[in-house]
Amino acid sequence: MTIEKYILAIVTTNPKKALGSTAIFVCDNKEEMEHKAANLEAILDGIAHELSDDLYIIVKH
Repeated sequence: MTIEKYILAIVTTNPKKALGSTAIFVCDNKEEMEHKAANLEAILDGIAHELSDDLYIIVKH
């Protein structure tokens, strides 16, 4: 089975914006959020998309 077009993770500094059943990573600041999103992008073989100043999603295309 191949996962396509799926949100693999959410990385945020504002947990109120991240609801759902996917993995959610809450960070203390923007720098930590960017670092964690970049690492998860590589680990999960996905693409990180910044949706706002305090929210990234890692998706599989």
